[in-house]
Amino acid sequence: GGVFGSRHGTLDGHNPITHKIVDGKIVRRSIDEAKKLLVEAGYPGGRDAKTGKPLVLNYDYQRQPTAELKAELDWMVKQFAKIDVQLDIRATDYNQFQEKVLKGKQQIFWWGWLADYPDPENFLFLLYGPNSKAKHEGENTANWENAEYDKLYQQMASMEDSPERQAVIDKMVKIAQDDAIWAWGYFPYASVAYQSWLGNGKPSILIRDYLQYWKVDAQARVQAQKSWNKPQYLPVVSMFIAFFALCFVAFAAYRRRERSVASAKNVRTGEAA
Repeated sequence: GGVFGSRHGTLDGHNPITHKIVDGKIVRRSIDEAKKLLVEAGYPGGRDAKTGKPLVLNYDYQRQPTAELKAELDWMVKQFAKIDVQLDIRATDYNQFQEKVLKGKQQIFWWGWLADYPDPENFLFLLYGPNSKAKHEGENTANWENAEYDKLYQQMASMEDSPERQAVIDKMVKIAQDDAIWAWGYFPYASVAYQSWLGNGKPSILIRDYLQYWKVDAQARVQAQKSWNKPQYLPVVSMFIAFFALCFVAFAAYRRRERSVASAKNVRTGEAA
């Protein structure tokens, strides 16, 4: 199971702003729909309807654009170009990027979050107004504030997991989706293959110091090693046989060469007499 409050894997869990349901499947909305939204925003064809100037957005990248990263940055530029929007790459090293975010001078950027504990509060607080990065040096890097969301967050944070808490979480998520604060990217899964003699080996992307929780059945481990590591003598014997065979062939060739040289000397001696 996942963190309480998640709707992932269900039709109710999709973001209706970016996806829709077609024939019972969640499908990403089309480029044409995105262009219609640009028209509604006053930028038909990616240009200001009043001035005719192209819409230019800034992508604040958190690393220097090395040759290895050029393909990734070019890909981003091409994606925005599909809706006729120009993307300007503003790349810096990570320290400069952090300073930029702290001052609220970033526009479009890519960042992630690894929760400290498995509770929805530790994700939803990332959009809580009083946690604004620019104003309060919190983790709300979008610097988004919504009075209704903040009120619901305060209510949700102290609630026990329950249908009532799920309902509050659903309201909060919908507000964030409607305001389109983030373009949600992806979240990782954790999977690990453990030996049968290892206990408490449950993988997690939240807990990093899980080594202290492992339990080893030493006796079962030794028995498994003995079973797997039985000595195989055939390869060693085969190597010795091959070695002696090569020695025999080399010695035979050497003897033939010696006899050939001796015969040649005898022939030359007879001719000289």
